[in-house]
Amino acid sequence: MESITPESIVVRLIADKPVRKTPYQVKGVFMKQFSDEKIVPFLDGRFRNKYLYPRVQVKILNEQIYIIGLKEGVNPVLSLVDNVKSFNFGNITIGIEKYDVEENNDQFIPTEKLLRYKFIIPWIALNKSTGGKYRFLTDQEKPLFLNKLLGLNLLFLSKELGLDTKSKIYTKVCLDNLIPEKIDENGWGAFTGEFKTNFIIPNYIGLGNGITRGYGTLFSLNNPNSLITEGSKENVDEYIQEDINEEEEGLSFVTKDDVPILKKRKKSNKSKKRYAQNKKRKNTNNNRPHNNTHRIEKKNQTNTNDLDDDSKFNSAEYHQKQHDL
Repeated sequence: MESITPESIVVRLIADKPVRKTPYQVKGVFMKQFSDEKIVPFLDGRFRNKYLYPRVQVKILNEQIYIIGLKEGVNPVLSLVDNVKSFNFGNITIGIEKYDVEENNDQFIPTEKLLRYKFIIPWIALNKSTGGKYRFLTDQEKPLFLNKLLGLNLLFLSKELGLDTKSKIYTKVCLDNLIPEKIDENGWGAFTGEFKTNFIIPNYIGLGNGITRGYGTLFSLNNPNSLITEGSKENVDEYIQEDINEEEEGLSFVTKDDVPILKKRKKSNKSKKRYAQNKKRKNTNNNRPHNNTHRIEKKNQTNTNDLDDDSKFNSAEYHQKQHDL
């Protein structure tokens, strides 16, 4: 009988010593030590344009390595962990004694019950734009604003993973504080706490901004398959699924009609006229003799820098900057 590949997988690596490294450092070892593995293109930026939401995510939780694979990322994760015996970080080698696996199917879909989730790493809900809007809302309006952002996050996730969600996505945030924590120079605002939704989400994936840095990592309080660390404060047996009551205070919903549609801006007549004038001026200049040597060199330098910027996405310098919070 043909085995069915799970929609998501969580692998917890049990090491012989505590892992006091960043997710970036762990990914760097993956790419260097296991360069031929299928997981590498999911980590080094090659698939950034193909997959808007990362199919492979690496987390450090309770000084243990967690690797999450979604859809296309499941098999590459399984292939890697089968071959991992140790990680060499240069100043320390960490041996892998065994690994635990959590497999999930029927994910990223609405359900008829409300499920509870907890952000175990702050959720960066606000960017510079949404943060500006949030600042001028009342304390009564702020949770509803965050509800909508969270709901749109979930709709995006569903669509990105190839699922057409026609149902209402209910959300209700229950945050520790409505004042966002400022995260570095990006103008990001982060929150901690819990939320309820009728959308099924796998453990340990990230929502919001800064996913590749580990932000927005969530834990399902209703998933019986959860990998729970010994001594953890979380106990899924304490939480039950709730019926959806649209009259519940603080509960709101979004549908796919709420997702903004980006339209190309039409050129005005003024813009068209300016374009025609510039084109005419350019044609006139082309008839004049010029020494273009310096200009061509400068243009080539610019293109080279563009390529360098793209390749720097997973460089040590880039991530070092990102981790300096």
